[in-house]
Amino acid sequence: MAHDPGRHGRTLRSSLIALGLGASLCACAQEPKPVITTDPNTPPANYKADILAYLRTYLNDPSGVRGAYIAEPELRNVPGSSAQRYMACLRFNAKDSTGKYEGSRDRMVAFLSGRLDTIMPARKEQCDQANWQPFPELEKLKR
Repeated sequence: MAHDPGRHGRTLRSSLIALGLGASLCACAQEPKPVITTDPNTPPANYKADILAYLRTYLNDPSGVRGAYIAEPELRNVPGSSAQRYMACLRFNAKDSTGKYEGSRDRMVAFLSGRLDTIMPARKEQCDQANWQPFPELEKLKR
């Protein structure tokens, strides 16, 4: 009987395919993992660190930020909705892509389940009554 060198390769390949199919079927047969739901209004515990991490990547030049102020997060109504979320007012003057300062602007920071969800421009009335506190950590931010 002649030795067929391709036969061993085909048998090995067939075995590997069968093994892969069996593993994927086992994975499908496992119990689904429970979905963990979190209260969307969990207070943000590390809101300053979350904001700094976001702005380090979002800003064109995170160094040299001036006039940084923040108000502690509080439950507020989401504009155009009956829902509430923790939101914080944020004010700072950062450099644009050309290195010029843009001017001080107010922003709203929205949190979902205790984590930063989005930062958006604030309307004047949203931060008028904010209890502003200096935010020196933002002014010390580096690239």
